[in-house]
Amino acid sequence: MAKKRLTSLARKLRNEMTEAERRLWSHLRASQFCDARFTRQHQIGDFIADFACRKLRLAIELDGGQHAESVTDANRTRVIEAHGYKVIRFWNNEVFENVDGVLTVLAQEIEIARNNTPLP
Repeated sequence: MAKKRLTSLARKLRNEMTEAERRLWSHLRASQFCDARFTRQHQIGDFIADFACRKLRLAIELDGGQHAESVTDANRTRVIEAHGYKVIRFWNNEVFENVDGVLTVLAQEIEIARNNTPLP
């Protein structure tokens, strides 16, 4: 997919976030969560991750029911990982029903990534 087209799509997705994305973003924005800077709808290769922390190479994907056992999602994960990111997936209902649990998992992944990231 052409970079210009992906950039345009990412902008559109930022303006039309799902309710689950809005809810999680309220915790991640402005580096307020574990002092990690996340961006929304970040382009990685030919895909756009829902959220990404570039410094720690973490990508967060939120999935609705349409993603159950998706071959496309498996390919997406492989491509994003090939760019050096760890993909963390959550179901939308997890964000709605147990956001504290989602944030606990994210905090653990951030700590692991910090311990594995070489100092500049």
